[in-house]
Amino acid sequence: MVPHLITALTGPINELEQRILESLPAIERWFRLEWMEHTPPFYTAVDVRNAGFKLAPVDTHLFPTGFHNLTDEMLPLAVQAAMAAIEKICPEAKNLLLIPDRSTRHGYLMNVERLVRIFHQAGLNVRLGTLDESVTAPTPVALPDGSALTIEPLVRQRGRLLLKDFDPCTILLNHDLADGVPAVLQNLHEQYLLPPLHAGWGVRRKTKHFQAYEELAKKFAKMLGMDPWLINPMITRAGRVDLESPAGLDALTTHADALLSKVRRKYKEYGIQEKPFVLVKADDGPDRLGVLTVREARDVAVLAERARVRRAEGQAPAEPGDELFLQEGVPTHERINDAVAEPVVTMIDRYVVGGYYRVNPERGADENLNAPGASFVPLAFAESNQLPRRGAKPGASAPNRFYMYGVIARLAMVAASYELEATDPDAESYD
Repeated sequence: MVPHLITALTGPINELEQRILESLPAIERWFRLEWMEHTPPFYTAVDVRNAGFKLAPVDTHLFPTGFHNLTDEMLPLAVQAAMAAIEKICPEAKNLLLIPDRSTRHGYLMNVERLVRIFHQAGLNVRLGTLDESVTAPTPVALPDGSALTIEPLVRQRGRLLLKDFDPCTILLNHDLADGVPAVLQNLHEQYLLPPLHAGWGVRRKTKHFQAYEELAKKFAKMLGMDPWLINPMITRAGRVDLESPAGLDALTTHADALLSKVRRKYKEYGIQEKPFVLVKADDGPDRLGVLTVREARDVAVLAERARVRRAEGQAPAEPGDELFLQEGVPTHERINDAVAEPVVTMIDRYVVGGYYRVNPERGADENLNAPGASFVPLAFAESNQLPRRGAKPGASAPNRFYMYGVIARLAMVAASYELEATDPDAESYD
């Protein structure tokens, strides 16, 4: 299926596309210089929103789970990128231990199967270990296509993480560690653990990522001679908020009103007629209360009711309070078969290896699409390759548009590298 881009053929998004295509050599040089100084995350997926008047990342995932959504034509790129990443980290590597999440959803298991295939074709022996202590022997897990994966119990010996008769030099996590870091993963001896433990949601905060992204967006926009707001979603950190207390609710409402006011001013500056909105999200990973769309400050009360229900159902922790932040809402003007869609750009090391669309017919253009009802459509092109086409009219070429998405996604990936450096407990600058 060829992406259906309904964004108008005139306006800021096409001016941005034109400017990015014209600046391609300078942009690629800029990225090369960044990677000379900083280490990219091992793999990354970025949710991008195309509003027609701005293009911005709204989430950056450091444990991506959508590799099965890439087309087979994208697989060689992924294999080459995996080769480059492994050679840089452990050139003599022959064994890779992949630790997936505990999910048994068919889609997630197909993602694991695709990762196994990618790294096998990159020249590695790949086996799967699980953090689930109830697994005490090799256990086959059936896949929808009739094949199976084998999950094995982890063994810790002399400070190394092993499987039976399998000693890897590299361990790849596809588990976001939202519940904290298990002891079995800590203080490993002469083994590379990717991504690092401080990339997990027990440590990571989305606000740190978007603060790093904002600084990079300013530098990048200055190079291109444009307003950084066109590629940056404004955020406000709310901190830990007790939504069941009047003081907590008032504080969050004040934050929402202030951010909405900032967005309204930018809309007025650009003559945008749409109604602005902001999103309230969890700062520390999974959105336990769901993502709330706020069009008026009073809408925040909905989140307080969700918190009350969650506590009444025994789903909340003993101490009230959630780490929250607010993000400028970026509507999506893209559709797949009339359903609202957003592109997800997937990367290994510093390379874009493909993308797909998250589609949700049950959601509106100003709502979070990563919710029940979501499905995924592999991103395919009428043209034979993903390379941008010189001279094509802005908005008329899917590869050109995807190149632009890739640029924004790589900006988010650079921001993730800054974020991981700043939060590295072993770095001298850590505080």
